[in-house]
Amino acid sequence: MSTSSPSLTAVPATPRKIRKARGRRPTFGQWVLLAAAFVVALVIAFPFLLILINSFKSPADYNTSGPLALPSSLYFDGLVAFWERVNFPEKLWNSFWTSGLVAIFAVLVSVLNAFAIGIGRVRGRTWIIVIFLLANLLPQEALLYPLYYMFKEIGLYNSGWAVVIIFTVVQSAFGTYLLSAVYGTFPKEVLEAAALDGAGRWTILWRVIVPISRPTLSVLLIFFFIWTWNEFLIPLTFLVSNATQTVPVAISVLQGDRLMDVTTTSASALLGVIPTLIFFLIFQRTLTRGITAGAVK
Repeated sequence: MSTSSPSLTAVPATPRKIRKARGRRPTFGQWVLLAAAFVVALVIAFPFLLILINSFKSPADYNTSGPLALPSSLYFDGLVAFWERVNFPEKLWNSFWTSGLVAIFAVLVSVLNAFAIGIGRVRGRTWIIVIFLLANLLPQEALLYPLYYMFKEIGLYNSGWAVVIIFTVVQSAFGTYLLSAVYGTFPKEVLEAAALDGAGRWTILWRVIVPISRPTLSVLLIFFFIWTWNEFLIPLTFLVSNATQTVPVAISVLQGDRLMDVTTTSASALLGVIPTLIFFLIFQRTLTRGITAGAVK
């Protein structure tokens, strides 16, 4: 009686095993880049951590242990003092109202300008784009007196609409420069197909161009909101009454000529940065998709 040896059947490798076999260990250069990125992230996050630590520290604890030590006990009087002193909910609403309107209006103006320049192919489009680029290079200090005189004459001084109008123009200058380059490379076949179907210019703009460029517009909307929220000089100049001030302006009232309450100022800075941090976390995926869509053609 003959015995046959059992046959060996080859088991196909799973895709996970194949990817694992093909995977390579990080090289020394990759580890160096990772360490450098960690150091840069730590340097960027250090001011926020410093504000977070000192926001819950009493003045006596700060004078005893310094700014780098952890608080011995949680101290909330600084947050309460700033909240009640400047009427923080009112300042928060002013910042949301101003930043939201600027973001919406600036994106709208940028789309209309870029549509005329990038797709409409107006004459002298190169020089127009250069002018918009130069407008972004002007320092705000050079604009203060002309803008102050103009809004004083039309009766919008000490009004939130003055800040909205100013930053709508400033932010849309950058948006027009960016979108003009994007719309300049827009596929002509898509526009011609829409025109053959009987679509007019407005239909092409709102039904074809805007939906396709929505990721880029979302990125601009987020950036315009955050940039306007963090503005300080122009709101400080044009919003003199307490009822119209924004959060960054309200934080500055805590600083005196010779004396500054460090713990209360840290608490005010923490309250000022939390809304933008929440806004960024909510729209983080939208921002990532927009940047990725702009990088992949």
